[in-house]
Amino acid sequence: MRVKIEDIKKLEEIAKRLRVKVVKMIGKSGFGHAGGSMSIAELLTCLYFYEMRYDPKNPAWEERDRFVLSKGHAAPIFYAVLSEAGFIPEDILLTIHHPDSPLQCHPDMRLCPGVEVSTGALGQGLSIAVGMALGAKMRKKSFRVYTLMGDGEIQEGQVWEAAMSASKFKLDNLVGIVDYNKLELSGRVEEVMPLEPLYEKWISFGWHVIEINGHSFTQIMNALNMAKNIKEKPTLIIAHTVKGCGVSFMEDKVEWHAVSMTEEQVENALRELGCSQEEIEATLLQMKEG
Repeated sequence: MRVKIEDIKKLEEIAKRLRVKVVKMIGKSGFGHAGGSMSIAELLTCLYFYEMRYDPKNPAWEERDRFVLSKGHAAPIFYAVLSEAGFIPEDILLTIHHPDSPLQCHPDMRLCPGVEVSTGALGQGLSIAVGMALGAKMRKKSFRVYTLMGDGEIQEGQVWEAAMSASKFKLDNLVGIVDYNKLELSGRVEEVMPLEPLYEKWISFGWHVIEINGHSFTQIMNALNMAKNIKEKPTLIIAHTVKGCGVSFMEDKVEWHAVSMTEEQVENALRELGCSQEEIEATLLQMKEG
């Protein structure tokens, strides 16, 4: 399928809006996982506004494609996506982390429409996605299952047990995506627990593997299209990304994994993301209101 320039431009605008929403949410709440949210903006944009089938007015639609955010700490951008897609109203985004809000620090399927499964305990998402994909096969359903994992997360042993199961059951309706931004909470992935040779490892577990630039809409879209043509194997997309992508002072810095943002940082980030002075001032006023 040929990727159209107009489609890419529309997706670029959505990804920018998602990043703006993340900055506003974290600025207002006083805390949040900024780096790993910003690194997956293009990936989630492609999944929700190019690839997946769903109905925000009927989140439980049986034929919907399923998405599991295995790296549940990236909840801010997930909530931004759900608002952009129409699952939740945009005006509740700034309630994130409040005890009475449906938008908790990690996604809760009991509280937030569009969340397929509560996540946050790292290493479990792929196992859940395998179950969903296997269930679809058993019931002869056509929906596809996507799960997004962090690179530090796949140091968990459960991920590799699930990888073996997906291969055994020939789950060609399953796509795993690794957000390979090379940083985790305690440092660089290669220093904490090296993953390389990552491509060869997933190949050896019986997966079809595609390696891409995770900020290139063309490459993401082509990879998702390619995955639909793979038979009797699950697909793993290794997406090379930059932690904090989109805001220069966040990029490739481990200290932006989980942060509080000052008014100055919020202002500078929103300016880099192309927000007007009026919008920036309104955001700073909301922060001061507590």
